[in-house]
Amino acid sequence: MPEGKVRIALDAMGGDFAPAAVVEGAILAQKGYNGDFEIVLVGEEEKIKKELTRLQAISLPFIIQHASEQINMEDLATEGLRKKKDSSIAVALRMQKEGRVDAFVSGGNTGVVMATAFMTLGRLEGVNRPAIATYIPSEKDVVLVLDVGANADCKAQNLYEFGVMGSIYYNYVLKKENPRVGLLSIGEESTKGNEVTVGAHKLLNDGNINFVGNVEGRDILKGVCDVVVCDGFIGNIVLKFVESIGGFMTSLVRRQINSSFLFRIGALLLKWPLRNIRKTLDFAEYGGAPLLGVEGVCIICHGESPPKAIMNALKMASEMVRGKVNQHIKEKLLAQKVKLGK
Repeated sequence: MPEGKVRIALDAMGGDFAPAAVVEGAILAQKGYNGDFEIVLVGEEEKIKKELTRLQAISLPFIIQHASEQINMEDLATEGLRKKKDSSIAVALRMQKEGRVDAFVSGGNTGVVMATAFMTLGRLEGVNRPAIATYIPSEKDVVLVLDVGANADCKAQNLYEFGVMGSIYYNYVLKKENPRVGLLSIGEESTKGNEVTVGAHKLLNDGNINFVGNVEGRDILKGVCDVVVCDGFIGNIVLKFVESIGGFMTSLVRRQINSSFLFRIGALLLKWPLRNIRKTLDFAEYGGAPLLGVEGVCIICHGESPPKAIMNALKMASEMVRGKVNQHIKEKLLAQKVKLGK
């Protein structure tokens, strides 16, 4: 853990509602977590100050780092890297590389964030491919699924590393010892799945983690395991499907309520339970998605993140730094290489 407070660079220009929603999220975090960490707002200084003034928060102890360029959602990752070197994303990640901040949070262009993080921070020692991890609610607790978009095609070794990174993150950030790790496949048997999945099963089974074997898609929401490992192609499909459940349920319930006067009366009695269900499915409750496997802490938020999501993402970044997640990942992967004589 770094001495003193954790310092986090926040991309003030990233997201569909930036800088307004981002700055408001920073204010919520500053007030809600009692100054538990320092926030550096990175972006166009005048626009940031304008939002702080509008929200009557100009006196709060934020640090502002000016960045003259802004990445759009339409920008290609390569263009963001080559043409906009003074963007809020590039500036913030250079600050982390130079040790001026401990973590980075952004709701900006995911492709640009990933590419810039890879090029600026580099890969963590022992990791071949970084992965994006995300929380999915289940019947028992949240499930961490990775990868959900960084790697469309993977090798068995990559999936093994995802399992290690997910296990350590769950342990030190979500505070659960020996989390259960499952491999997403088309059947529970170790022989089920494609060649990569079968190979990954063997590596995970031989690794020093609590591997519970293959799990199927239906097992994720049941909470059969704490960490689900898959390639980014499958993971992104799972993520987008789960994100659609809340809207689908709302539409279904509303249709039923409007079909009968008695149902409308019953809906009044179910108001709070339904609100709690919607809250469970709301991505804002979980903050963002950690990019695991880079030599630094990088949290990627949804482009439509409201202030609450930004606040929770900042807390997530702080806990990842304080939990020394990267150090534990390196130690675990190095120990496995020594065990295998590599």
